[in-house]
Amino acid sequence: MQRRIEMGLLGVLLIILIVVYFHGRDAGSGLSGVQDSNMDFIPLNVQEPELRLDLLEKIQKSTYAGSHRNVFVFGPPPAEVRVETPAERHAMEMAQIIGPRYVPPPPVNVPAQFFGTAFMEESHKRVAFFQNGDDVLVVPEGDTFLNRFRLIHIGNESADVEEISSGKHAQVPMVPPVTNPTPGQPSPPPQESE
Repeated sequence: MQRRIEMGLLGVLLIILIVVYFHGRDAGSGLSGVQDSNMDFIPLNVQEPELRLDLLEKIQKSTYAGSHRNVFVFGPPPAEVRVETPAERHAMEMAQIIGPRYVPPPPVNVPAQFFGTAFMEESHKRVAFFQNGDDVLVVPEGDTFLNRFRLIHIGNESADVEEISSGKHAQVPMVPPVTNPTPGQPSPPPQESE
């Protein structure tokens, strides 16, 4: 029984060896076709090629007359300025030393109005009420709202809000909510200040 298994394995190995041999032989014959296609090569007809030293000398003697600018700075090159007086020259040098004037980034704009607070006894957290159009948002301290802002702290008169993408803070003052009177009812008369 064992002798039959050994003979079967030997036969399988012999078949694999034959397949690998003929497969490798076919791949080698494909290379001869590539070599045959290069037989149509015709060299260029160049009569005594030599280096044109006169053209190289002409290029070496020429100078660049274009604008000299930093290619790593975006935008057009700075305009050439003619300085007339020593005071103007000194002012220009100081402007180059100091550099461009710093422009602060725009403040954070929260598109919601803060109109009230409450204390939640079950969670022991303060919540703020924001109005965004017709929607009223109830936001606990530390939570995010409008997918862009995080409520950091609720004060008595304002709320500290952080813009998540930039980390900038803004104080949103508390304002009374805007109420729209129902149709058919008169709006309340304005109160006179004394």
